[in-house]
Amino acid sequence: MYPHFQDTALENWHDFEVESRKEIVSLLRGIGAKKQLIRMLIQGENDVCVTSILDVDEASSTVILDTSVDPGQHKRILSSSRLSFETSLDKVRILFAADAVSTATYGGHPAYRIAIPASLIRLQRREYYRIATPVSNPVRVLLRLPDDLGGPTSFPLADISCGGIAILDNKMVLGEAVGREYHDCRLELPEIGMVSTDLQVRNSLDLTLLNNKTNRRLGCEFINISRGNLAAVQRYITRLERERNARIAGLS
Repeated sequence: MYPHFQDTALENWHDFEVESRKEIVSLLRGIGAKKQLIRMLIQGENDVCVTSILDVDEASSTVILDTSVDPGQHKRILSSSRLSFETSLDKVRILFAADAVSTATYGGHPAYRIAIPASLIRLQRREYYRIATPVSNPVRVLLRLPDDLGGPTSFPLADISCGGIAILDNKMVLGEAVGREYHDCRLELPEIGMVSTDLQVRNSLDLTLLNNKTNRRLGCEFINISRGNLAAVQRYITRLERERNARIAGLS
């Protein structure tokens, strides 16, 4: 139902699903009122537009969104058959999707129109809050693989949370790794230090990039992580949030 989100295989989506139209409208209006930025995922993590909710019209069952300033991205948005949205409200992560988007105007300016979603996901538990790690200088984790898989190998991270990490297996060396555990993994967090933990692969998602190459994202859960190492992860997440908020403030 929510194919593009980072935690695609998060267990029991229905545990967090909101289907009450009144509650959905209230949440969307709250996001708009607080001018929360929304990540619109056009083709997964590889094509992302930052937008915001301009209006929620319950009578016409539509949501009006700000447009992309990139002409090429604007065309891809309008031709997309599936869009995913990710934002937060009062530190609660909100996910929803739309099957189509059309053009509209709002206050005399171009805008997008989508239908009010029939349901959305509200993740209230802190451990499910994930934040993307840097792309240009990626954080890496060292997995101690057996010799037949190349021995110790480092992999770039896609995101991190207090519950685990998502790694990118660009060369598909791990195969069907869901359920497998890796012990004594080393995670080097910039300006924080080394974190040691065991990892269990909980989900796997193959992504088609814009150049038509395939990448594999593996969602991994921390296993037997110490309090000290978990505190280091939390400090790093806080640092990433601070940097992201500073960038957003600079754009506003």
